Amino acid sequence: MFCSCQTNMRHMNVFDRSSVFAAEMMEVFDRTPTEKELVFQSKELCRDFIHSRLIREGLSWSKVESDLPEPHGALVDVSMVLLKLGDELECMRPYVYRNIAKQLNISVAVEAVVSDAFLSVATEILVMGITWGKVVAIYAVAAGLAVDCVRQGHPVVVHAIVDSLGEFVRRNLVPWLKKRGGWGDILKCVVNMDSRARAHWLSTAVFTWRQFLKAMYIYLTKQPLN
Repeated sequence: MFCSCQTNMRHMNVFDRSSVFAAEMMEVFDRTPTEKELVFQSKELCRDFIHSRLIREGLSWSKVESDLPEPHGALVDVSMVLLKLGDELECMRPYVYRNIAKQLNISVAVEAVVSDAFLSVATEILVMGITWGKVVAIYAVAAGLAVDCVRQGHPVVVHAIVDSLGEFVRRNLVPWLKKRGGWGDILKCVVNMDSRARAHWLSTAVFTWRQFLKAMYIYLTKQPLN
């Protein structure tokens, strides 16, 4: 049975850290980051998210992936949390974030088509407001599309997905991220997560995949019939 719940130790270690450590991590993000920094960090996190999903599927991106920058410093822990929350979201409805290109009825051979589809779905996901659950869902969509691209022999399109996510963050998420002090705010989703906080995250996740399904439906209905 497909499920990504069995996360490796790299993802799980962050949940064993104390609230004191989290407070130290938050100090790193204490200075409000600039728009350029937030977009750059978002793309780094996207590459790491995609790379993790490709490895999980037994796929390789391309020869240039080893030359791409990886999250470093405090961003490493942000990436761990983002991946772990992505695991939880995908475990709840594994079929939703697989074969996304097929669900959207698009060809992954054309960068513009993939980018437009991603941006349309991401925009619809946030139509009712922004939450961390929805942000995680957008990363899961990007990674799902990337897996489709690589599996179908178009790894170069993955770079277009990363660039599209960066542009989406610049247009739609930068003010929200700045208000929260940057990506470090996502660490609050897992540190000292009591039953109430966990219930809140799961309820948000349930709403998020429903919003994603709605987003795909809206995208499909907007496409011209051949």
